[in-house]
Amino acid sequence: MSWIKDKAHAELARIREAKEKQVYPFFRPFETGGLHTTIAGQPLVNFSSNDYLGLTTHPKVKEAAKAAVDRYACGLSSSRVQATTVAHVELEERLANWFKLPKCLVTTTGYQAMVGTIMSLADIDTTLVLDQLSHACILDGSFLAAGVPKSGAEIRFFNHNSAKSLDRVLRTKERKNALVCIEGVYSLDGDQAKIAELIEVCAKHDACLVLDDAHGTGTLGVHGRGILEEHGLEGKFPSEKLVVVSTFSKTFGGIGGIILGDEEVVDHIKHRARSFLFSATLPVPIVAAASTILDMLEENGPQLVGELREKAGYMRKSLKEIGFDLGHSDTHIMPVMCREERKALFMHVALMENGVMMVPITYPGVKHGEERLRLNVTRGHSREDMDKCLDLLKTYGEAFFVLSGEEIGALEV
Repeated sequence: MSWIKDKAHAELARIREAKEKQVYPFFRPFETGGLHTTIAGQPLVNFSSNDYLGLTTHPKVKEAAKAAVDRYACGLSSSRVQATTVAHVELEERLANWFKLPKCLVTTTGYQAMVGTIMSLADIDTTLVLDQLSHACILDGSFLAAGVPKSGAEIRFFNHNSAKSLDRVLRTKERKNALVCIEGVYSLDGDQAKIAELIEVCAKHDACLVLDDAHGTGTLGVHGRGILEEHGLEGKFPSEKLVVVSTFSKTFGGIGGIILGDEEVVDHIKHRARSFLFSATLPVPIVAAASTILDMLEENGPQLVGELREKAGYMRKSLKEIGFDLGHSDTHIMPVMCREERKALFMHVALMENGVMMVPITYPGVKHGEERLRLNVTRGHSREDMDKCLDLLKTYGEAFFVLSGEEIGALEV
């Protein structure tokens, strides 16, 4: 065997074991789309979906995508450099106006948007300052920027959501410029950034800020514009020092990245981001779907966001009354803490067998002792969906000692 075969075989041991014991939870193929789906013929309510406003399957969204197929086909077979359409440009202009920032660039994935932004802006004069719980796209963009021969950036981390720790890092950085990278809502913990405090520290040290608001778009703020609107900070931090990155893969129901900021800064990223320049352009049916959801947010944003908040509030209150530990969550993303891998896997399997999908998050996705089920409440979930989920969580939370916190004993995965 080759060394790459040997490496793959050795590192897949844990995966093989999980599959043999029938608790492997990932890559299960959906047979239909939406929050109510089927896997292997079994109807399921999906509580791990990021379709936060439940608009992915809206008839208007599907019709818009179908019409775009008729006009532009499924894809444009090239990068945006030579495959930009009127639809792309119009959506970028509308998004910039909606987010109240000077300019927008749409990319093919949110991951690509963040990696390209960091690599375009960071160089040998830059210290990249990252929250300790940064998403993989922030980490990967930073590691790539640090590894560029002869022009690599410095990378420093600060304690999660700690303005004091951020201040200390910015005071002791080794490079002339600082680019602070944070998230509006942290996707595994469901907690919001302490955005006002962090912006104040950035201003104090003349640092620039990259804000990944993928999980705040469509969910925070009266109109759904994200964490800056939520905390009354729109326009309070200079746009020439701010880049907001978001995505179409959550609220906007498809795939794609959004980069917003100062006109020249965004234009610089547009002409320098290798992840953007060397990837195929976002298919127009996806652009049309996102544009249609933007119509809905412009017309009924407060109502849509309000309905999500009401359902999230009901779910949070009910989970806490049952006795579940939700960590520091204060949003629609609620980690149901199991704090042991076997408990998380048992819970997942039991829920699946009873028609509820809730993906377990285990090491290395989280630290040992922080294993959890990822529960995302969406506007598209009905009260019946939520009550069924709550009843099952209570039953199996007791059966597998999640609620009591006791050791799981002799049970084996």
